[in-house]
Amino acid sequence: MPQRHRLATGGEIDRSRPLSFLFDGDRYEGYAGDSLASALVANGVKLVGRSFKYHRPRGLFAAGAEEPNGLADITLGDQHEPNARATLVELAEGLIAKPVNAEPDLLRDRYAILDRFARFIPAGFYYKTFMRPTWALWEPRIRKMAGLGRLDPAAQKAPQAARHAACDLLVVGSGPTGIAAARAGLAAGLSVWMVELENRPGGQLLWREAEIEGQPARDWVSETLAALQAEGLHLMPRTLAAAYYDHNRIALLEQRPAADRLPDERLWLLRAGRVVLATGAQERPLVFPDNDRPGVMSAAAAATYVRRYAVLPGYRVLVATNNDDAYESALVLKQAGAAVTLADLRSNPGKPLLAAMEAAEIRVITGHQPVAVEGELAVSGARVGRTSTSRRRGDSHDLDVDLVAVSGGWSPAVHLFSQSGGKLRYDPTIAGFRPKQAVQDCESAGAANGDFELQACLQQGHAAGEAAAYALTGKSSGLEPLNGHESGGLGGHNVQAFWRTRVPNARQWVDFQNDVTAKDVALAAREGYVSVEHLKRYTTLGMATDQGKTSNINGLAILGEETKRDPGAVGTTTFRPPYLPLSLAAVAGLRRGELVSTRRCLPAKRVHEAAGAVLRDYGLWQRPAYYPLAGEGEEQAIKREALAVRRQGGLMDGSSLGKIAVVGPDAATFVNRLYYNRLDNLKPGRLRYCLLLNETGVVLDDGVVARQAENRYLLSPSSSHTDHVLHMLEEWHQGEWPDLKVSFLDETQAWATLSLCGPRVQEVMGRLETDIAWDDGELPHMAFAEGRVEGVPARIARVSFTGERGYEISVPARYASALWERLSQLGLKVGMTPFGIEALSLLRAEKGYILIGRDTDGTTLPQDLGMTGPLAKKEVDYVGRRSLWTPEAKRENRRQLVGLQVLDEAGPFANGAHVVEEVGGDLHSIGYVTSSFASPALGKPIALGLVAMGRARAASGDKVEVFHLGQRRPARLTGPCAYDPTGSRLA
Repeated sequence: MPQRHRLATGGEIDRSRPLSFLFDGDRYEGYAGDSLASALVANGVKLVGRSFKYHRPRGLFAAGAEEPNGLADITLGDQHEPNARATLVELAEGLIAKPVNAEPDLLRDRYAILDRFARFIPAGFYYKTFMRPTWALWEPRIRKMAGLGRLDPAAQKAPQAARHAACDLLVVGSGPTGIAAARAGLAAGLSVWMVELENRPGGQLLWREAEIEGQPARDWVSETLAALQAEGLHLMPRTLAAAYYDHNRIALLEQRPAADRLPDERLWLLRAGRVVLATGAQERPLVFPDNDRPGVMSAAAAATYVRRYAVLPGYRVLVATNNDDAYESALVLKQAGAAVTLADLRSNPGKPLLAAMEAAEIRVITGHQPVAVEGELAVSGARVGRTSTSRRRGDSHDLDVDLVAVSGGWSPAVHLFSQSGGKLRYDPTIAGFRPKQAVQDCESAGAANGDFELQACLQQGHAAGEAAAYALTGKSSGLEPLNGHESGGLGGHNVQAFWRTRVPNARQWVDFQNDVTAKDVALAAREGYVSVEHLKRYTTLGMATDQGKTSNINGLAILGEETKRDPGAVGTTTFRPPYLPLSLAAVAGLRRGELVSTRRCLPAKRVHEAAGAVLRDYGLWQRPAYYPLAGEGEEQAIKREALAVRRQGGLMDGSSLGKIAVVGPDAATFVNRLYYNRLDNLKPGRLRYCLLLNETGVVLDDGVVARQAENRYLLSPSSSHTDHVLHMLEEWHQGEWPDLKVSFLDETQAWATLSLCGPRVQEVMGRLETDIAWDDGELPHMAFAEGRVEGVPARIARVSFTGERGYEISVPARYASALWERLSQLGLKVGMTPFGIEALSLLRAEKGYILIGRDTDGTTLPQDLGMTGPLAKKEVDYVGRRSLWTPEAKRENRRQLVGLQVLDEAGPFANGAHVVEEVGGDLHSIGYVTSSFASPALGKPIALGLVAMGRARAASGDKVEVFHLGQRRPARLTGPCAYDPTGSRLA
């Protein structure tokens, strides 16, 4: 297909290298140096995507990172990238691009019908509609329609190791401001890095006509950067400054091109002494009826396509503006051969501008705004009307155009500055937000600082480089600031704030990707969402992949108009990293699979596999979930194992439980300060169940602690918390109590622990060969002893987490398989069966034994679990103690652990279901279900939950309702223990 919008000359493309590509199933041709977006424009492709909510047709709006519409799934060779921004994708031979959010293709999108029902699905309709009759009805359908691109797990880029680096000065942006800053920094002897998102440095000098130091700007850029690189400048094109963290730490994503595949991605973590943010500015749209049509484009983007790519986006163009800058774009389009009409919303734009337009034979209509756009899949006409509210005959003009190029002013790209913690202020002279106060060693300059004149950019960039040099070395560069000016004398901004037209009942689009209109913003204001953060979440304004780069200022300004506040009083949403979406694969780098989370296997893994165990990851360990028999499903196997433990006996591999030795003369003092429970009075040979808290008093872990000798304790944290507990021991010892004579040793992987529990396990123990006295007199519940079992060193602990009589036998890890086989053989006569983690969880829930992270959350205190003894009796200070006496800790309506008795016949409650009560006709959540099972031993469902004032309500037998996916079910609050509340079976 011919490139009918390609200009015969110009541009930074290589016409000797044609490239073939597919878009939406059709074949097109472009040139090396094209972006996917510019190649589509060259081929006259107007329709490039569908919007997220209404699936309205969308065309390219921008030419850079701010593009909201041109998203595509990109395939090249065996590699795939979803949701790629067409403006940032470099064209390659054989590239296949499929638009997102359109099935089966753009023209025949089956969900385009949603636009006909737009009046019934305005902003916030999600929250009002899908709760009735039940969310469960709607959820599968909504999830099927949600999302944009689809990830292909089989097509992955080769992982690249992350790199760490440091420099004196980092310059973000390679326009005139950034180059001036780097030039000054290098001259002062600094190590300077410069990063640029585009594949070519130069910023807006790539399309603007200007002179710097007497040279054409583009020539000056290439020559100056070559000289600076020779002096040591580290220039990184195709590199995204994704995130700005504390201490001047910047995350960079570098893309390195390859001949026959998508670019390789590498994450850099750079520490800079000083940062200059020369990130430029982004042109805003104008808000007017049907401004989302394919063929409505940023004026600067249209000029960029002409000058940089030799592509003319339209032959009959309306340029609509409220500022001086678009006049240059109009000239660029005119010089490229387009017939141009310029509509200026201002009544008096200035004589020099009008004279320049007259000389170029460009028609100018002042005091007029766009009020309508004709065409559905492409612009075929437009109407402009007077900006004032008066409507007199002859006030409107119908124009035959195929492109509407709009300029609503420029918004400084303050995203990285805000991520660094910097504060913004609204500046009415630019109708936008600019940096106010930095909190890190960074400086915004040029357009990123709200100054758009070329000379101001050069001077501020030079000053920022000088400031960095002086701060780091106390020296000056000794250079004079650069001089430059825009060609044609059209420099200037002079914007008149204008946020929307006043056309009744018209849909005027603010966020193109998420289909947010000016009416939606007004609706949010009427319904009380007057905070810009609430506006964002209620309407989804700025939540698209462009993160509001083209929509936020217009949206918050319209909210200001609706609430009679200026934009500065409305404020901005929080700018969070990353600046642009980046792949998780790039963030992970080589840290994937075993390199990020080494799988830990039990010493007896092969024996479990031979027994048919289904292995799953629990924490860092791969452990048996259950042991199914032939023909058994998961639920059947778990119930069978749980019943066997209650009736005969069960054997479980608990080798993953932590075993941390605390040794030294001050061991007792140390663990007593660390744990919630008192441990200095624990006798050697005895165990105690303990809680470990963090500094805020929240329960961090539980487990038993054994006192092996006067100066030696053995801690047994839960499997997934062992490493964290070890780090905690070291931190408190080094940071708070370095005077204590104590040391730590993690013995977890040196010892294997097998647990026998059930009413008949004594018979198994009686058949073991051991010199350890394990009878009840010598080894009562919560005691342990050391000796030999079956001829090998061993420890036997009388402890149980199932509520049944239990013994834990620990041997050196190399004997784990042999001991498992021996115990399995001895247990055959009593019906002892192996059981896994899933059955253990059920058994614990029956007894009301908590699982940390499941039956607790990030706010649970020990008194919420009913463990108040140490709080009142333990006199020594310990980690988290003071937090347990705060007003928040004493609050009466805290969520507390309770049992939940099911009062209907509908089976177990759903985990996570809310416990609710009705107040004034409305449901209020007072807690939630944490663990829920069908108990085979009790023959009924059981559940645990965290409920406000739970213990008092449980003592009164209060009835509540459990709400899940629209259904309300009755329940009664009880104590947590549903099975053997007296504990008689432990004896």
